[in-house]
Amino acid sequence: MKLTLRQMEIFLNVVASGHLTNVAKEMNLSQSAISMSIKEMENILGRPVFDRINKKLVLNEVGRAFHKEIDPLYKKLSDIEYEFQNSENKGMIRVGASTTIVDYLMPPIICSYMSAYPDVKITLKEGNTKGITEMIQSGQIDVGFVEGFVGGSDIIKEKIGVDELIVVTSQEELAKPCYIDELAEKRWVLREEGSGTREVFLDYIKEKVDDLNIFFELGHTESIKSILMNRECLTCISKISVERELAEGKLFRVPVKNFECKRNFLMIYHKDKYHSTLFEKFIYFSKKLMMQMLENEIPLTLGKK
Repeated sequence: MKLTLRQMEIFLNVVASGHLTNVAKEMNLSQSAISMSIKEMENILGRPVFDRINKKLVLNEVGRAFHKEIDPLYKKLSDIEYEFQNSENKGMIRVGASTTIVDYLMPPIICSYMSAYPDVKITLKEGNTKGITEMIQSGQIDVGFVEGFVGGSDIIKEKIGVDELIVVTSQEELAKPCYIDELAEKRWVLREEGSGTREVFLDYIKEKVDDLNIFFELGHTESIKSILMNRECLTCISKISVERELAEGKLFRVPVKNFECKRNFLMIYHKDKYHSTLFEKFIYFSKKLMMQMLENEIPLTLGKK
């Protein structure tokens, strides 16, 4: 598009006034600048839009048709500009979150936020901690919520809560007091490489277990729970992701001795991210609500299953 908004503005002002001198004075421009803008616009269109009658510019038939199309478009753009200059609660926020947070924490946060700010649109991408970090670095998302280890000097990290990882199974006979090395030869199902849950767990036990018998790796917590229900195996998983199954007796927590595996939930964003008022409101709202959920001040909304 070769026409500029400035040319459209000058054109509409000349139509309203009819005299270049008046428009130049109102817009604080020279008369020659106004005249040149009109000529450039006519060159772009390939036809004159004004007839020059008695030193006054009068729309011709081409100009009238052009004015009919341009006038409502320019007014709409002006309205949009004014609205965004004067509204702190309109726009889009691109959010990314790791699987545990997406399934068990983000749905009530996003629903509550969009109820409070109905003109804000939120897009949510899911991935493991490594994937969400890469999305932040590439600018695909504005803010991420992850667990585990996050590297990169270009990433700002803020702790928003603590999560506990526990060992669970569907086999009650396996849920006996023991040490973690006594379970090493049992069959384990874990998240895929790049998952914060997996990395934190394996790092925690590395000095106690030489070789863990990992027989299955999956990309989603709900898939792991499904495998647990149908096989004699173990996993290490976020406590918040199995609260319902533990309460219903579908899964059992293994009371592993001297096992306190915890991790931080982090909010991350790029160090060069522009902090608009909209962005600041969202991260404040999200941090506050997530902290309350993790501290059980408000109940968790569990996953789909």
